[in-house]
Amino acid sequence: MSAQMNLAMFVSGDEVERSEQQALWLRMAGRDWLAPIILPLLCLCLYLPGLMTVPPLDRDEPRFAQASKQMMETGNYVSIHYQELARNKKPIGIYWAQVGVAKLLGYRERAPIWVYRLPSVIGAIAAVLLTYWAGRAFFREQEAFLGALLVGLALILNVEAHLAKTDAVLLACVMLSQGALARVWMAQQSKALWTYAMFFWFGLALGTLIKGPIILMVCGLTILSLSVWERRVSWLGGLAPISGFLLFLALITPWLVAIYIETNGAFFRDALGADLWGKVGTGRESHGAPPLTHLLISFVIFWPIPSFLLVIFKGIRQELNQICYRFLLCWLIPSWIIFELVSTKLPHYTLPMMPALALLAAGVLTTDRAKQAGIYWRYASAFLFLLVPLGIFIAVVVGPLLLDLWPSPPGVVLCGLAVIAALSATRKLIAGELVGALPTVGASALLMFVGFWAFSGPALSTIWISSRLAEAVEQLPGCERKEVATAGFYEPSFVFLQGTQTKLLGAEAAARFLADGSQRTGVSKGTCRIVLVEGRQLDRFDAEALRLGMKTSEVSTVSGLNINGGKALLIHIFSAGGATQ
Repeated sequence: MSAQMNLAMFVSGDEVERSEQQALWLRMAGRDWLAPIILPLLCLCLYLPGLMTVPPLDRDEPRFAQASKQMMETGNYVSIHYQELARNKKPIGIYWAQVGVAKLLGYRERAPIWVYRLPSVIGAIAAVLLTYWAGRAFFREQEAFLGALLVGLALILNVEAHLAKTDAVLLACVMLSQGALARVWMAQQSKALWTYAMFFWFGLALGTLIKGPIILMVCGLTILSLSVWERRVSWLGGLAPISGFLLFLALITPWLVAIYIETNGAFFRDALGADLWGKVGTGRESHGAPPLTHLLISFVIFWPIPSFLLVIFKGIRQELNQICYRFLLCWLIPSWIIFELVSTKLPHYTLPMMPALALLAAGVLTTDRAKQAGIYWRYASAFLFLLVPLGIFIAVVVGPLLLDLWPSPPGVVLCGLAVIAALSATRKLIAGELVGALPTVGASALLMFVGFWAFSGPALSTIWISSRLAEAVEQLPGCERKEVATAGFYEPSFVFLQGTQTKLLGAEAAARFLADGSQRTGVSKGTCRIVLVEGRQLDRFDAEALRLGMKTSEVSTVSGLNINGGKALLIHIFSAGGATQ
């Protein structure tokens, strides 16, 4: 009997100690002045590793970077081009941001890929801080901090912060508008709240210039759903709708008019018709998927948020009568349904709704309702949390071996430590210590992301074909200048790395291009013509070269695995001309 009492006293004392530690951690988090310090520092540790060492990742990232580069090369900052082709898909905002950073840092058109990624890093950090700001419209400092922390740790935002694309910056714009909208909603006043109204319309305009109508859909459906739920629209007066809409038009109209004149309306036909509406009706670029696909993949890409939501789902249901949870649900559900119904599905589409999920979780984490989940739900939550660190650890070990490479030792060690930290966090999740688990969750995320981006990812040389091709071309001797063409390998990353003038040709045209170099027809002295021929194009290239009476001699080869399609490639490099010939 006394042994049982001693055990009970020991367990009780241990729980008291854990509760005191959790309370201390919450008090530290619950300071408005600390969030702008801790959150950006954490984000920098999560997002900067690998930024300079991971080569351009095909295909979207180098297309954006190349179009921005060409703006600086041509001096045309209105229309968007990828080589000679008009890139009428996304508005101008992200290109201006990338150009601005490249010029500010002095690189201009010579900027490496990491410079073009900086707007995404800044956008991701801003999105995390604005999540905290939005959360403060509803919650205390602790809950707002926890919500922002979950967003900062999310797998999908970490990926987007490493890519020179639109989505991290778009999320920051969404959070600026939604945070302002939340304050207007909570105020429930019919008179204009000018500061928040201007934030709302300014974020809406920037988001429209970044990615078109996506932000209009997310914010618009939130407003519509709230108004229908409450059966009143008087609160919309807080948005200063007339003045705000005029500000919105003043910000977006100049470029809209300029691009309409520049392209004779082709931009709108292509962007709204072929690109946007085409994705709604059909699965574009092999990205079609059935409804509920976004829901299923969110359990992985939103890591670690779903693990916490699974445990506190019952607690959230009991809080739905509160006005703040209505706002979050109206933000989350309507837009999510639209994305599930759209035929084309990519993981980042639901990113603008992720902060709503994080704030839903954060609002319940610090309450007693967080401990109401049954033991089976806790085990399911722990399994879901462990899945991502364990999966990435297996990938950094097995992936290189499948590519005939050795795993990166620092990457394996760091990702292994991430799994150990994740196991420690799962114990707390199973015990219902959700807030207490968050520091260990953060440690696991930091170890995992640093291990992958800084070490394991860059070491996968087999998949970085474009960077090795550009290096091979650069090392060819006897060439003062190089004119490069490629047949069969057309990845945008190679165009970005090699240069805008890189020619994308068929096998026969590539042979004629090289023959002109051999005969020095139209080629200045000291200039090499270099042709890259993918193995499946080689027979046609050789046949045309034989017809032209040209004897070909390859100077090098590069082999690898194209991650777009998973095909093994062997690329032959031929050269003609040069100072020594």
